[in-house]
Amino acid sequence: MRRLHYALLCWVTAFDAFVRARLTGAGKLAAASAFMAAVVGLDTHQSLGSQVFALLTAMLAISAVLSLMFRARVEIRRTLPRFATAGEELTYRISVGNTANKPLADVEIRERFGNLRPTYEEFRRARDPRASQRNWVDRKGGYFRWRHLIERRLPERATGGKLGHMPPGTGGEVRVSLVPRRRGVLSFDGIDLVRPDVFGLAYGRVAKSLADRLVVLPKRYRLPHFLLPAQRLLQPGGHALASTIGDSEEFLSLREYRPGDSLRRVHWKSFARTGEPVVKEYETEFFERHALVLDTGAETESDVFEEAVSIAASFVYTIDTQECLLDLVFVAGQPECHTAGRGEASNIHLLEILAGLGPSEPSQFDQLSREVLAMRATLSSAVLVLLGWDKRRKALVAALTASGLGVRALLVSEKTPEDAEGLLVLKPGQIEAGLARL
Repeated sequence: MRRLHYALLCWVTAFDAFVRARLTGAGKLAAASAFMAAVVGLDTHQSLGSQVFALLTAMLAISAVLSLMFRARVEIRRTLPRFATAGEELTYRISVGNTANKPLADVEIRERFGNLRPTYEEFRRARDPRASQRNWVDRKGGYFRWRHLIERRLPERATGGKLGHMPPGTGGEVRVSLVPRRRGVLSFDGIDLVRPDVFGLAYGRVAKSLADRLVVLPKRYRLPHFLLPAQRLLQPGGHALASTIGDSEEFLSLREYRPGDSLRRVHWKSFARTGEPVVKEYETEFFERHALVLDTGAETESDVFEEAVSIAASFVYTIDTQECLLDLVFVAGQPECHTAGRGEASNIHLLEILAGLGPSEPSQFDQLSREVLAMRATLSSAVLVLLGWDKRRKALVAALTASGLGVRALLVSEKTPEDAEGLLVLKPGQIEAGLARL
């Protein structure tokens, strides 16, 4: 029965996509009017609805035939940026070259997105985020859950561009825009060239395959100006921490040899020139290192989980890593630590990781806790973005605080726990206002 239900939803989605791609706004109104006229005109002796139905159906049929006459031979190239950000408008260019022997005019360029239909397992495991607001029929029917899975793969808004008159052998360029709905990967399947028929009821359509992918970074919030505890600690390896194996320090100057100096530090060129042993002196590297700990223990990708990822992305984007290191620590099957800063990757790399991050088993928080506690000797401070407030999370915050670290704990939750002293509680829908209290 569930498989049949899934197949029915797939058919409804395919039919809806066909109607949206083939009928203009006036065409949809004409089709709906024809359906209503057919219902009220069943008795041809009592109503003129059957005549209205026949007229509208004939107009739609003629428009459908005329739309099939639209043909175009074009070369298309899409120029995408490297990244987009969820909730922010993105504008890019599509170049079109007319390779036919006829001119093109009044043609609209539309994006066609791929990977929209969820699998049966995804549909079965998914939860409608607004299920509590639905009636019994809607909850059992699963249509809104299905629409939620499809919409999360589509941009919130996508605006096409129009081509002017384009003679044969010429090219043109249009600017199109979209607003990504959520983080992750936005899949492009192709580009459609559409033009309405003379009645304005149906679209003539030429579909061009042009697959592409766009990485959408998490939504970010504005953070107030705040200072992380700036305890500078010895970091073995200094600037070369990420590029060499073993101890390495920043070169400072040359000085005379002193008994006990390692022969590995002798500057042989200066020794040969002066006749006196000269050694290289290095500056011991002390700088800040901060940990951004993201709690990923959630059953599903709920609104609370998405807000936690966005908060973590806001810290990654805001913290200046030119003179410090930032460790992003989370669990994705197993504990992972990714570092940005001096000699390491950039903050953009951490944002890319957050873009594809999914929830983990709630029971894996103990692994995250052990990973963070093993790092505390090299840390100056820690920012924890938590999804719950229980004994395990309290113990981690207490252990980090007892180690002398500056700890900022943020809890993303609908409710404020009773023992929330020293804890910043952020409620979904009011995140930016809550972060202003930092």
